[in-house]
Amino acid sequence: MRYRQLDTSGDYTLNAFLANSPQAVGQAIKTRLALITGEWWLNTSEGTPWRTQVLGKYTQGAYDAVLKSRILKTTGMLSIDAYDSQLDRNTRALTVTAAVTTIYGETTIEATL
Repeated sequence: MRYRQLDTSGDYTLNAFLANSPQAVGQAIKTRLALITGEWWLNTSEGTPWRTQVLGKYTQGAYDAVLKSRILKTTGMLSIDAYDSQLDRNTRALTVTAAVTTIYGETTIEATL
């Protein structure tokens, strides 16, 4: 697995790659969670269903299942060892933290969406 590395702003770098590592899978998870269904012009069915299954009142039980499924379907994933999501209603930010086991080893991801 080879994945173009993100900088601190979340933009792709031109000359740095993550390859065959837990960090590469972790970054793939973060970018998959952030991708909104229909946003990628090459495959409009790809993405996280933010508008239809995540956003809204009283959806935590549903959106945790959707996000866990999205994590598990990431290339290189084996299992989710720990998962937590925290919604900050003041900033309207959802932070997902997960400890995962990949085919390359273990890593922890934190994504604020």
